Amino acid sequence: MTTLVASRRPVMTLYSGVSDPWSHRTRIVLYEKDIECQVVEVDPGKKPRELADLNPYNEMPTMVDRDLVLYGSNIINEYLDERLPHPPLMPVDPVSRAKARLMLMRFDRDWYSLLSDIESNDKKNAPRARTVLRDGLTVISPVFKEQPFVLGSEFSLVDCSLAPILWRLDYYDVDLPRQAKPLLDYAERLFSRKSFRLSLTEAERVLNAKK
Repeated sequence: MTTLVASRRPVMTLYSGVSDPWSHRTRIVLYEKDIECQVVEVDPGKKPRELADLNPYNEMPTMVDRDLVLYGSNIINEYLDERLPHPPLMPVDPVSRAKARLMLMRFDRDWYSLLSDIESNDKKNAPRARTVLRDGLTVISPVFKEQPFVLGSEFSLVDCSLAPILWRLDYYDVDLPRQAKPLLDYAERLFSRKSFRLSLTEAERVLNAKK
């Protein structure tokens, strides 16, 4: 399936998985910035031939911007933020930007790395991964008693990265405890954003049973 983020003819094309969280966080960025982009929804079992030519890992998301080909959702997201800087989704000063990048790296290493085990339903690894994800999210929950978003008062790429995981908690069978209510309130703020609602594919809409 191919969709357009904007009505004018786009110069960018994004090959995006229909339901994976890595592609999802890049789609959030596209809609947050209202970027003109052709989004090609890719079924992982039916990848287009050109994807392997564009990306040596033959994976999504993959972005083509004229002669430039990018892959790796965090790389794509930072490129989009720098290429079209309004609204900015990363801090301006170098120290804050470095801290944001560290958080993005930790999300990938600590939480995104668990998702394959969770989805495998392996009797040993899946429950362990769910527990690690639940506990990690619960630990950061108090942050949202003091501020609306991860970095403070402004929505950022860090929020774009966390939103897809929070949307899929029901699908991952991860139940957060009562003390994680500030995090759940934060999730509702994310889900209510226009960019988030527009970013959802049909396959992703059903991943959150409460919505």
